[in-house]
Amino acid sequence: MHYGMAVDLKLCIGCNSCAAVCKMRNGTPPGIFWGKVIEEEVGGFPKAGRVFWSVRCMHCEQPACHTVCPTDATYKRADGLVLIDSKKCIGCKACIMACTYNVRYLWDGNRGYFSRDLTPYEEKAYARHVPRTVQKCDFCASRLDEGLQPSCVETCLCSALIFGDLDDPNSEVRQVLSSRVHFRLKEELGTQPSVYYLG
Repeated sequence: MHYGMAVDLKLCIGCNSCAAVCKMRNGTPPGIFWGKVIEEEVGGFPKAGRVFWSVRCMHCEQPACHTVCPTDATYKRADGLVLIDSKKCIGCKACIMACTYNVRYLWDGNRGYFSRDLTPYEEKAYARHVPRTVQKCDFCASRLDEGLQPSCVETCLCSALIFGDLDDPNSEVRQVLSSRVHFRLKEELGTQPSVYYLG
């Protein structure tokens, strides 16, 4: 079992529904986006266009963030998920500096969206986050443990996000990777990301 994701760049329209549902489900504080969509302009007149990059933790097979963590707060599960134990995290930011994808965040724990006084929703949502510790996408590990898909995959309006077991030749994600040209971001660094992009 090795969880992974494929992002179809031809299908993604940049609607940000994946980023919105991630923010809502995980109750992430201001400025923290476990999943985000980056817009890139490509080409030139008269064939200019846009590409939308749906980006999150790459759940690397060789995670640099894990290597540098002094407390083993960042760890890797048997199914390939790279997770953070907030009880062990000391907020040193070593993993943030080691991550080449800019998808880890340190929450200062002292403000909400509207003021220092939190709304009732924020009070409940932020209670699961430990102040001054690092957080990031966990591929909705709790949903996976229940046999469900990550929220972003379930919500994607264009079915641009494909998720599953990379070790299973019959899984949808493995079949699409077998039949389409694909690549991984910054693959030359040797981290072996578990998120692939379909060209």
